[in-house]
Amino acid sequence: MISVFVVDAQPLQRFGFRVLLESTPDTEIVGEAENGAEAVRRITELRPDVVLMDIRMPGVDGIEATRRVVAAGGRSRILVLTTFDVERYAFAALRAGASGFLLKDIRPEELLAGIRAVAAGDAVIAPALTRRLLDAFADRLDDDLCGPVREDPRLNFLTGRERQVLVAIGHGLTNGEIAQRFTLSESTVKTHVGRVLAKIGARDRIQAVILAYDLRLARPV
Repeated sequence: MISVFVVDAQPLQRFGFRVLLESTPDTEIVGEAENGAEAVRRITELRPDVVLMDIRMPGVDGIEATRRVVAAGGRSRILVLTTFDVERYAFAALRAGASGFLLKDIRPEELLAGIRAVAAGDAVIAPALTRRLLDAFADRLDDDLCGPVREDPRLNFLTGRERQVLVAIGHGLTNGEIAQRFTLSESTVKTHVGRVLAKIGARDRIQAVILAYDLRLARPV
């Protein structure tokens, strides 16, 4: 059973999520909040598996609430849902620590699939979309992406192959594409990806992409 906490400024929207989650066998709603400050407090107490997070709310918005929840170090994973401009909010939400970003006009089954993916530790956004988002907002990652690769202690724990895999992840390659590039089996690539995420302390693949850009291992093309 996946426990879900809903954060949305609109009562009708929260009601809709509640109806969907309560009618699905493998999900349960454990609480809800109408603003970010209340959400952070209750999520810390309840420790849900997944948080459906609205962005535009009075006071503490969804991006700041996401940042605070992630910084607290709990196990809850954030799936951001919004009706507003993807290009304005997507990168900020992912950089704050969200494990996915979806629009509210998706079909119910797509939302449930996203919840299950995030609960399992995966990222909802496809690698190709991740690449486009990061390329579009490369200037927000750093003022100078053309400088030398930055040193970071986390890179010292990676083997040569794992570093190559991190760079490939940073370019938005799927496991299949990485396997083809390095002539490896997909199961071997999956093992490498898991080790890379563990060694660099990334919650999911999206956070690994952001780190690769921050350290200038990957650059927009």
